[in-house]
Amino acid sequence: MASNSIDKVTLVRGLGFLAAISIIIGNVVGTGVFLKARVMTCNVGTPGWVLAAWIAAGILSLAGALTYAELSAMKPEAGGEYVFLRDAYGRVSSFLYGWMQIFIAKTGSQASVAVAFAIFLNDFLGGGLKQTLFQTNVFGFEYELTSLQIVAVMMIVIITTINCASVVFSGQLATYFTIIKIALILLVGFGAFFLGGGDFAHFAQSNTGGACEGVADSVRYGVAGTTFMAGFGAAMLGALWGYDGWNNLTLIAGEVKNPQRNIPLALIGGTILIILLYVFVNVAYFYVLDPTQVASVSKDSSVAREVAVRFLGAGALVLMTAGLMASSVGTLHTSILTGARVPYAMAQDGVMFKSMGKLSEGTRVPVIALVVQGIWACVLCVSGSFDTLTDYVIFGSWIFYALVTSSIFVFRRKYPDLERPYKAFGYPIVPILFLLVAGWLLINTIWTSPTQSFAGIILILLGLPVYYYLTKKTEAEIQNS
Repeated sequence: MASNSIDKVTLVRGLGFLAAISIIIGNVVGTGVFLKARVMTCNVGTPGWVLAAWIAAGILSLAGALTYAELSAMKPEAGGEYVFLRDAYGRVSSFLYGWMQIFIAKTGSQASVAVAFAIFLNDFLGGGLKQTLFQTNVFGFEYELTSLQIVAVMMIVIITTINCASVVFSGQLATYFTIIKIALILLVGFGAFFLGGGDFAHFAQSNTGGACEGVADSVRYGVAGTTFMAGFGAAMLGALWGYDGWNNLTLIAGEVKNPQRNIPLALIGGTILIILLYVFVNVAYFYVLDPTQVASVSKDSSVAREVAVRFLGAGALVLMTAGLMASSVGTLHTSILTGARVPYAMAQDGVMFKSMGKLSEGTRVPVIALVVQGIWACVLCVSGSFDTLTDYVIFGSWIFYALVTSSIFVFRRKYPDLERPYKAFGYPIVPILFLLVAGWLLINTIWTSPTQSFAGIILILLGLPVYYYLTKKTEAEIQNS
């Protein structure tokens, strides 16, 4: 049981190994694996380099998972990364991490996924669902509220309500959605190889004249002035977005059974399985479509759907749309499940509102933290600002990934005798590899997107006055008690 400094109700370790690995896959496998091949082909030009980007991003994620496995087995507490940063670098860095997750990263991602679900549902219904409910111009900015945003809000409310049930039930639901996701990837992949009528000669070709709709010239292969490294860096960021979420099991570590065994196994095994699935389905894409055809897919469609059309005909649209809807719901579910544990852990430390650290006596989950998270995700959903905010915070996320990974060196030095049920494979080379590549990605992002990078840093630093307000408030309460 995880300790609770606010009341006597404690978290329940109700998530077994299957639920733990399902949370990882459920968080990671969203829409990226079905959508990113087009942009990545425009970035690097050839199937070989697209696969290299997926493999490199997968190895980087695995290096992170190997490091996080040691940290999580050593400190299997709710909040995961927040706890590692707090104990390694102090409360300011951990608060800023938590602020980023609550204010932008988690809630913005939830809003984005919920809107994606609404878009897929609209496609499934033939486009008749979308209607403009309100439209205005504020200081030169166009604002439109549509029925799709309302559907997205309803989905956030429904999934948040489901997560207020016991963590055992939430884990079972995550497992069911994960099975659907894996089945969809395997269906597209095997269908392409056995029924798609493809050709392995496509792997020797490169994109020549593909439409590359919406892809900036600065990261597009073959455009004058664009370096290969800029294109490959952009492809890596796209692939890393597809892998994003492998770390989220640590946030709910306080509710995993036998965490010293199950968390490392789930982190490492889940990441390896995702790498294999991603490489498999991308090979299938290029087996059926040549690079120019992949690059010419409309940005409103997906490479997976175009491939499925080759062996399913008109039925591919229904299948892929239904599959993407289910995938979106699964990702939303696991994101809401894991995300609420960050403000819960912060409240336990007195750096978040005390009510968010309370657990329901019936279900033993942080209901208030879930509700507050859901309300803010709905606000972002209705505002329409979630995509801009999450783009800004990608840079900040990698700063914290690097800080968390580097904490393994701090813990090894400061606490050499601390019990470590699992020790990171390849230490110190593996975490150093992760940090070097993370550093390269951060530098590349500053170089190619300076405005976006510095905007992300500013949004994170906006948490400092909130931190000082909350800590002063907590100190005053302690003095008055």
